[in-house]
Amino acid sequence: MNIFMWSGPRNLSTALMRSFENRNDAEVWDEPFYAYYLKETNKDHPMANKIIQKYENDSKKIIKKIVSFEKIDKIFYQKHMTHHMLEQTNLNWISHGINCFLIRDPKDVILSYSKKNILTDSNDIGFPMQLKIFNMVKKFSKKIIVINADDLSSNPKKILQLLCKNLDISFSEKMINWPKGERKTDGIWESIWYNNVKSSSKFEILVKKNEKIPDQYINIYNKCLSIYQEINSYNILYER
Repeated sequence: MNIFMWSGPRNLSTALMRSFENRNDAEVWDEPFYAYYLKETNKDHPMANKIIQKYENDSKKIIKKIVSFEKIDKIFYQKHMTHHMLEQTNLNWISHGINCFLIRDPKDVILSYSKKNILTDSNDIGFPMQLKIFNMVKKFSKKIIVINADDLSSNPKKILQLLCKNLDISFSEKMINWPKGERKTDGIWESIWYNNVKSSSKFEILVKKNEKIPDQYINIYNKCLSIYQEINSYNILYER
């Protein structure tokens, strides 16, 4: 079965990938479309050329592989970054798996992201595309699975149990803790971005920062906030 976990940056997405990889019945795929995204956009990311050279950057070939896992009994968990999906990217394949959405308060995302990255618009942190995918899923599936990074960090066992229940898979205690260190399944970008998760063995508490959003990001924040609130209304902690 395919599990598509849709997340923006700075959302505990790599820790959640670790959680699933530590199960006995799961394989993971770390950001399948990253090389494609870099090639199509020419974004100046660290190691961009190496990533493009090492990984598949043809979206059609990536999609073909993803779809091939639809009817396999083993769990094929994929960490998808919403900003890697471009306006021209074919998204019809998302009906070949169970789509989940990992979200976080945009204030915290912006404050974290802007420390190490240039933030030009809301697309850089994936909120508009996450909403587009979310609305697509609502059209073909009655199962809408949304988890909040703050909830996951503060009560991981409860959220993981609810997530597994919604996925119709058994919960495993192995999802709570995992061995420290890098993984063969990590993208080569782990040397740049995964230092914190490599030194951890569990979900870390996300600390709310009492900082003001810089003025240049206020418009981005307001746009992302409305998206966040809409998607979070489907949070698995809420009864609908």
